[in-house]
Amino acid sequence: MKEQTSRPMVDIRGLGKAFSGVQVLRDVSLQVDPSDVVCLIGPSGSGKSTLLRCINFLEPYSAGDVRIDGRLVGYKEGSSWLQGQRERDPGALRNLRSEIGMVFQSFNLWHHMTALGNVTEALMQVRGIHRAKAAEIAMARLEQVGLASRANVYPAKLSGGQQQRVAIARALAMRPRIMLFDEPTSALDPELVGEVLEVMRQLADDGMTMIIATHEMGFAAKVADKVAFLDGGAIVQYGTPSEVLRGSPEPRVQRFLQTYHERNDF
Repeated sequence: MKEQTSRPMVDIRGLGKAFSGVQVLRDVSLQVDPSDVVCLIGPSGSGKSTLLRCINFLEPYSAGDVRIDGRLVGYKEGSSWLQGQRERDPGALRNLRSEIGMVFQSFNLWHHMTALGNVTEALMQVRGIHRAKAAEIAMARLEQVGLASRANVYPAKLSGGQQQRVAIARALAMRPRIMLFDEPTSALDPELVGEVLEVMRQLADDGMTMIIATHEMGFAAKVADKVAFLDGGAIVQYGTPSEVLRGSPEPRVQRFLQTYHERNDF
């Protein structure tokens, strides 16, 4: 069910980011409404992962604004780029990050802890929740991703798809308002991709706001409300899956999709 509001959940305007003088994001503007699913597609090195990391301020941006539900991410309101380096706001950032879940290509699980322990420990460390209550919440999230029966299993005994689902459960346990996914299936064997995409599809059905960097064009076509094609650090096209994936007039989008069609049955 879509959340009714006139304000975007994520509002990015004129975003820029450079590494060692090399511009990797160029004047990126993107608005994501509550409960919408936006898929970021494009060639490797196009800026998809950097954009996600700037949204969560894992990478400080060097131009423009990122706002989550109207709140500026990373910097204090009123500070200006014209005055040099903006003043950062670590306290506000910690509070804001607690509302953003992020799932990476690698699972980043603690291998000395069970699936349940991984989710429980995160709740205790980040939210300060007592162990018994944290374990109760963790079990509910593992059940949500279909892993309640594997709660006491260590990561080494879980498949890659199961490990990624534990990572998703860990992020969901924080009760985020937004989920960011950075190529969540790229490290998985092909036969394991479907189980992770199914969890993400269910999250979309439940109304979770999500921004997903992905090479899974079929998933984007079926689940996304909007698709953004990035190339050279800029958004070349932003529209519905039909507009971007089926009838794009943009040559760069056409070339990318043609290459994808040649390699995959899409």
